Amino acid sequence: MTDPKTLAERFPGDFLFGVATAAFQIEGASKADGRKPSIWDAFSNMPGRVFGRHNGDVACDHYNRLDDDLDLIAALGVSAYRFSIAWPRVIPEGIGPVNEKGLDFYDRLVDGLKARGIRAFATLYHWDLPLALAGDGGWTARSTAYAFQRYAKTAIARLGDRLDAVATFNEPWCSVWLSHLYGIHAPGERNMDAALHALHVTNLAHGLGVAAIRAERPSLPVGLVLNAHQIYPGSETAADRAAADRAFDFHNGAFFGPAFGGAYPESFMQALGDRMPAIEPGDMETISQTLDWWGLNYYTPMRVAADPAEGAEFPATVPAPPVVDVRTDIGWEVHPPALGDLIRRLNADYTLPDCYITENGACYNMDVEGGAVDDQPRLDYIADHLDVTADLIAEGYPMRGYFAWSLMDNFEWAEGYRMRFGIVHVDYETQVRTVKKSGHWYRQLASRFPKGNHTYDAA
Repeated sequence: MTDPKTLAERFPGDFLFGVATAAFQIEGASKADGRKPSIWDAFSNMPGRVFGRHNGDVACDHYNRLDDDLDLIAALGVSAYRFSIAWPRVIPEGIGPVNEKGLDFYDRLVDGLKARGIRAFATLYHWDLPLALAGDGGWTARSTAYAFQRYAKTAIARLGDRLDAVATFNEPWCSVWLSHLYGIHAPGERNMDAALHALHVTNLAHGLGVAAIRAERPSLPVGLVLNAHQIYPGSETAADRAAADRAFDFHNGAFFGPAFGGAYPESFMQALGDRMPAIEPGDMETISQTLDWWGLNYYTPMRVAADPAEGAEFPATVPAPPVVDVRTDIGWEVHPPALGDLIRRLNADYTLPDCYITENGACYNMDVEGGAVDDQPRLDYIADHLDVTADLIAEGYPMRGYFAWSLMDNFEWAEGYRMRFGIVHVDYETQVRTVKKSGHWYRQLASRFPKGNHTYDAA
C-alpha cells in the first residue's frame, strides 16, 4: 500500500485535495420544496433505461442529511468539495419563476462548507436538464443555451460571493454523444443530427454561461469540466492510427477545439459540417472566451480500430480490445499511464489554463463486513493515478488539485445503484454511511494539505 505520507511529499503544499458529487446522484427529494422533474427523472422511470428502474427520488437523501454529510466531508480532511447545482431546483421549468427554496438549500450548503473551512467548487450543469425544456427540443434547441445563461446568472448572483470556483458544464461529451447519439443517457436519443445540434448548443451555452458568471462576479474563477479521452490505436497499422486521430477529433476536439481554439476540428467539419446547426456570427468568439481553469474527469483509456464497414459514419471506428487485464467492477480497464499521456497530448494540442483532476476513481462493489469496507483495489487505483499526477507536476504541468470520485456511493446513472464509486459506503435501506478503507487512506493524505511555505487564502 502506498504510504500517504510518502505520496504527500510529491505534491506542492497548496495542492488541493477534495471529493466530488453531483446533485441528481445524491440529493433525492425529487419533488420537495418546488423542485420539478429533470430529463433524468423521466428517463429513470421509463422501462429498460436504467438498471432495475432505479431512480433519484431518494438517492443518498443528501437533501435531508446535508449537515451530517458536510460533517462527513470535513472528517475526511479534504480542503475542497465539488458539487453540482440542480437547475430544476433553482428554475423548475428551466425558464420562468425562480424557486427561492431551491436556492435556500444551496445557500445552506455553501455556508456549511465555509463554516467548516472547505472550498466550494460548484458545477452549474451535471446533466439534470429541467424536463419542461425538452418540449422545446432540450439541448438540440438554441433557446436552451439562453435559458442556461439566465440560470447561470441567477445561481451566481445568489451564491457567487461564497464560491471558490465554478464550472459551467460537467462532461458535455456525455450530455451530447452519450445522450443524443448512443442513447445510453437521458434523453436517450440515437441520432447524429440531434447530437450535432446538441453539441453546438451546449458549447454555446458554455460560452454564454461564462459571460453571465463574469458579469455577476468578475473575480470568480470559471472553468469547464471535460471527460477527455486518451485514445490509443488498436494496432500500429496506418488505418488504426488514422482511426485514432479521427476519434480524438470527435471525442475531444469537438469540445476542446471550440472552447480553447475557437473552431471545430477540420476533419470533423469536413465529415459532418453540413449537418451541423447554423453557427451564427459571434458564436465561436462566445464559446472560446478565456477560462481560468479546466477540469479533467479521467477513468479509463479508449482503444479504437478502423471500422471496415463501407460508408461508416465519422469517426468510423470500432472498439479495440484492452491491453491490460485489470478491470474495475464496471468493466473498465485500469491503465494509469493513460492519464499522463492524455494531459501531455492535450497541452501539446491546446493552450490550456490550470488543471484540476475533477473526477478520478474506481467502481468496486465491496460491502460492509464487520463494520468496515476493505476496498484495497480502489485505494490502489487512486494512489496509482495520484502517482501519475505527481509525475506531471514534476514535468511542469499546472496540475492544481485532485477530487476523488466519489464522496459516497450514489445513483450511477444508467447503472442505477448497483455500481459503487464512493470512498464512503452507503446502505441505501438505512442511509448509514461507512468510510471505506480507501476513505481512511485518503483522509491521511488529504489532511496533510494545505501545508508548507506558500500563499493560501482559506477565505
